[in-house]
Amino acid sequence: MEQGKRDRSLTGDQNMLIPVRCFSCNKIVGGAYEEFVERRENGEDPAKVMDDLGIKRYCCRKIYVSHLDLIDELLPYD
Repeated sequence: MEQGKRDRSLTGDQNMLIPVRCFSCNKIVGGAYEEFVERRENGEDPAKVMDDLGIKRYCCRKIYVSHLDLIDELLPYD
């Protein structure tokens, strides 16, 4: 691939780097993030979505609430 024509979607269809496990309690939280984002974008209340997905602890919830998708901004510095 030429340097100037890099494909910006090096991560495939997923544009996020969500942690697999919670930093505080070590619970697996990465598997439900896509469904959380989809349901939140469809207008559901984020708190109810996290409850449905089993994300009940504050330490796990802060990962979902505070996550920013920065992968597109970091890829040019590959």
